[in-house]
Amino acid sequence: MDQPRSPSLFALADLIHAVSRQMNFNDDSGKPVLTPLETTVLRYVDRHPGTAAGAAAKAVSLQPSNFSRALRSLETKGYVRREQDTQDARAVRLHPTDLAAKNLEILDATWTAMLQGIVDDNMRDTMIAGLERIEHALVERHRHR
Repeated sequence: MDQPRSPSLFALADLIHAVSRQMNFNDDSGKPVLTPLETTVLRYVDRHPGTAAGAAAKAVSLQPSNFSRALRSLETKGYVRREQDTQDARAVRLHPTDLAAKNLEILDATWTAMLQGIVDDNMRDTMIAGLERIEHALVERHRHR
């Protein structure tokens, strides 16, 4: 019953989703370290240290309540810390912790091992460039809605 689909943008999106589901990161018991939602939030905070929570929620296209839930969980797990804004005492800035940095190093090694022997340097560089272009365009498209 599994009939191959013709090449299309749907096929591309479907494969991106399927590959991302295989790229998990589990603890010693086999349980995921972070949920996909937490991963999305932490990725943004890691790439934008000092961001405001509202700006981060908007940037990752999450409802404030969903963002807040993921943020609270990341704080409880020790991956994100809040700091008072030095310019505005009412505002809070988000920063990744040392534990988040350590986790990222482990994730780097884990994912590198997963892809070793599957993706060569040329393929990697081409795919990174293409996926970065797709991500940037989708973020921009969403921003202008």
